[in-house]
Amino acid sequence: MPRASSEFKALINNIIWLLMFQIAIPIGLALAVLLNQTALFARILKPLYFFPFVISPAVIAFLFQFFYNPFEGGPLVGFYALLGLKQGYGILGTNGLSTFGVIIAAWYPQIAYCIIIYLAGLTAINPELIEAGKLDGARGFAMFRKIVLPQLWPATFICVVVTTIGALRSFDLVQVMTGGQRWSEVLARYMYETGFGEGGGDYGFGATVSVILFAIMLVFIVFFVTNMVRQTED
Repeated sequence: MPRASSEFKALINNIIWLLMFQIAIPIGLALAVLLNQTALFARILKPLYFFPFVISPAVIAFLFQFFYNPFEGGPLVGFYALLGLKQGYGILGTNGLSTFGVIIAAWYPQIAYCIIIYLAGLTAINPELIEAGKLDGARGFAMFRKIVLPQLWPATFICVVVTTIGALRSFDLVQVMTGGQRWSEVLARYMYETGFGEGGGDYGFGATVSVILFAIMLVFIVFFVTNMVRQTED
């Protein structure tokens, strides 16, 4: 595969990672609001969301490899048959699906991280504003949108920055789950392969890829910070 084509494919995959990782933020927020309740089940489930932080990303990769595996009785074998997919390939061996399969595995620790950040943000909410909102007749989603969500902007900012960096530096899960197959290639792994992998040694080109990664990260974060400041001023 020509170098330019490989780099373009890695860039497209990283954009997919970047966009899909942002979905982890509202999911994490919704679960954090659910777990912030005083119900017994919420208090029991809270410690479970620390689990992804005490295991290696490689372990997560192997767990999801088994989940997707069409040969060793993975849970998705019946799903493959239902969709008419060739069981000899599965999700990780199918062009167009492998990237999404790895991203879903990467969501596991990323959503957990967002939950923890939002739980911390929810505990810092000013209760006086909640009471004032109730006096003004705010209830349910209106209360959440007008009173709670604006106070969670710092937590949202942290989540956006972390998910953006996480999406652009994705390497370990891609390497372990797909071995760097060309249809699941990302810029971070491509940079490593170009500079240090087999047949690599082109440090200049690897440095160029790293600059591209930094530029994408900077543009995205600056865009979000600008919008955040504008909404705060309004």
